[in-house]
Amino acid sequence: MSSERAFNVKMEDGLGIITFDVIGSPMNTWSEDTVTEFLELLEDLKKDETLKGLIFISGKPNAFFAGADLKLFTLLKTREETAKAISYFRNAFYEISSLRVPTMAAIQGFCVGGGLELTLACTARIAKDSKTTMLGLPECNVGLFPGAGGSQRLPRLIGYPAVDLMLNCNFLNAEKSHQIGMVDRFVPADGDLLEEAKTFLKEIISGKAQLKRPEHDFSDIDNVAEQARQKVLKKTKGRELPGRMLCIKSFQDGLKLSLEEGLKLEGEYFIDSILSDEAKGSINTFFLKNLTDKPKNMMTRGFEPKPLKKAAVLGFGTMGRGIVIDILRNMQVPVIVKDIPEALEPGKAFLRKIFDGMAEKKRLKVPVDDLMNLLTVTSEYTDDFKDVDIVVEAVFEDIKVKEEVYGELCKVVREDCLISSNTSSLPITTMSQYVTHPERFGGTHFFSPVWLMQLVEVIRGEKTSQDTVDNLLNFAASIRKRPIVCRDNPGFVVNAMLFPFLLNALQYVEEGNSIEKVDGAMTRFGMPVGPIRLTDEVGIDVPHKIFVGMGVEQKTLKNVVEDGRLGLKKSGKGFFLKDGSVDPEVLPLIAKREAKERTDEEIQTGLLTALIGVGRDLLDRQIVDDPRMIDVGMIWGTGFPSDKGGPLKWADLIGLSEKLFGKKFYKD
Repeated sequence: MSSERAFNVKMEDGLGIITFDVIGSPMNTWSEDTVTEFLELLEDLKKDETLKGLIFISGKPNAFFAGADLKLFTLLKTREETAKAISYFRNAFYEISSLRVPTMAAIQGFCVGGGLELTLACTARIAKDSKTTMLGLPECNVGLFPGAGGSQRLPRLIGYPAVDLMLNCNFLNAEKSHQIGMVDRFVPADGDLLEEAKTFLKEIISGKAQLKRPEHDFSDIDNVAEQARQKVLKKTKGRELPGRMLCIKSFQDGLKLSLEEGLKLEGEYFIDSILSDEAKGSINTFFLKNLTDKPKNMMTRGFEPKPLKKAAVLGFGTMGRGIVIDILRNMQVPVIVKDIPEALEPGKAFLRKIFDGMAEKKRLKVPVDDLMNLLTVTSEYTDDFKDVDIVVEAVFEDIKVKEEVYGELCKVVREDCLISSNTSSLPITTMSQYVTHPERFGGTHFFSPVWLMQLVEVIRGEKTSQDTVDNLLNFAASIRKRPIVCRDNPGFVVNAMLFPFLLNALQYVEEGNSIEKVDGAMTRFGMPVGPIRLTDEVGIDVPHKIFVGMGVEQKTLKNVVEDGRLGLKKSGKGFFLKDGSVDPEVLPLIAKREAKERTDEEIQTGLLTALIGVGRDLLDRQIVDDPRMIDVGMIWGTGFPSDKGGPLKWADLIGLSEKLFGKKFYKD
């Protein structure tokens, strides 16, 4: 066969060795073309009367098979076309299982999803120990479930442990997979996988190797399924997400039938999962994650980033400390921190405490003392600033303070030193006038707590150069952040989206709907916390100041802030008490509107409408060029439910964007 094909076969003493290597892709994935080619190959091999057995092995040393190309599933609209599309995959695995000769999967590298399901259709499996050899069925993470035989074959192979593997999307290494019976033989790291596979297959053919296949008792399957269902509902806070619910239903119903009948039933449930909006939303989140996993891919093609050998942070408060933590633990370069004298020692003590906790959980690559030794704290602009490559400013949010800080800073750093601000509300363009060579100045808006939150907004002011944007993306990559890029705008992206979200939520409360009801509607939608609790946690004074600056009067926030309630964490008083209940003393401070009772659906639709209205505006004004930037910001900046794919994607899926604007945000 041509070397350009994904599957190539070599015959040795009656053994067919099928090597798969999808050209131009780092992973082997199933597509319509590769499945068609695979089925044609099997048809040819079935005609070979000299064939004694088949071995499947990857031509990629770190990747066995990664399953199906998820883009295929996003395009499916009807039950009929979905059934036709998945029949390709399912037929391929059925053909393997029904061959007259024994088959062997020789596994090295990632073997997940439809890749693992391929191996489950084989007579036996052998896996080599490697850092990259991981086996698992992660389909539930993208709103689907193992629907190409996995929900039927894996439980029949290893019993009830398959339930947790599928629902929790666990990955197991080669040795652990062997221990639980998912793999029949284990090859050490220095072994020859192909030679061991040939030996094993010959033993099976000759009858020397007796494959141990225990008979599993599934008489308690209904109880096991119900326990699994309750565990899932606990994690999802009562939300019945289709992928996991259908997975449970598939193995619960299918294991009461023959394998052939169970596979047929699994196929029907799999179609249900593919056609669910939650699957399409989850798959979109998967693509958003891949997009921002490697910020360097977001840089201008061919750009060579500036080396970042030394950094400085101005301000050792909450945000400054978090930024220093991420620079030290991820970049391991010298960091200079400047602040008032009384802030320096408490800041260092805080860093050590966080680093000690990370070390205890084995989340640090180097000893704590080594990281702390990279830190220099000062209350003056010393000569240490002369060779700094990047400065992140995180001082008090006051334009006069910023002006003074930048004036002093620019006198001591090099002219090519990158300068960025962690401001959450002040315009980058306004601040740039205080920076010499303003083209090197941009925004890096982090989210708190910095070392736990993945998102960073990279903001382009009017004078920010493309090189600076690219260098800030490189900085984001260096500290393992997930960036979005936007132009200067009040609230940038995430806070701009949240302003009307909060205003509408407060409106519903002022109409007489309880705080518990409004917040509860959004947690049932999938948000980690409701809008009122989110406000309490970030500090009630923050949105109040922003609204005042925007000329927006919000009476409830004004009353609450003037009562000294800046948030439970910030001032000890806010909307909530320590036990999580609403503080009854805050109720008289809520402004009154004409009473209007809202249903959960009205609250959810109203708040989503507020979000996507801002999203439309941000795109129309070209604050962002891509709807994906908004959805990334909302998922990783606010906890918008990943199964909905972001507010703009969800609006597309449920038809809200077309209803309101006459078009979708995303191009299919």
